[in-house]
Amino acid sequence: MAPLSVLAARKKTSVTKLTRNSRIFKTIIKAIQDKKAENIISLDLRKIPEAVADFFVICQATTNTQVKAISDFVELMVKEECGESPYKHEGFHALQWVLIDYVNVVVHVMQPETRKFYKLEEMWSDAEATGHDL
Repeated sequence: MAPLSVLAARKKTSVTKLTRNSRIFKTIIKAIQDKKAENIISLDLRKIPEAVADFFVICQATTNTQVKAISDFVELMVKEECGESPYKHEGFHALQWVLIDYVNVVVHVMQPETRKFYKLEEMWSDAEATGHDL
């Protein structure tokens, strides 16, 4: 499994910096919350020069079905509310870790074991983390 490979293949656009108040960011968080994801965290990567996005949004789901439901709903709501489709998405076959890449915001929907193994929050520990659980 190499879902981060997509991130290395393209450059972050610096034309429009997103904020936590950006419409796409709020839409993603709300969609994830609506599908009852757990341990929802956003990492603000804007001050990290090596980062390929402005934000990572990371959450977890306990079953393949829930991972798919969250991922599908994020894509649906962002399309409806913001008129944007993902640049790329990966992981819909195994449903252990689905990555949805909106260029400046990358969504990671993970099962708990996968999240614990890859430790994205630790890998990007220089980023400011914000919890979004209800």
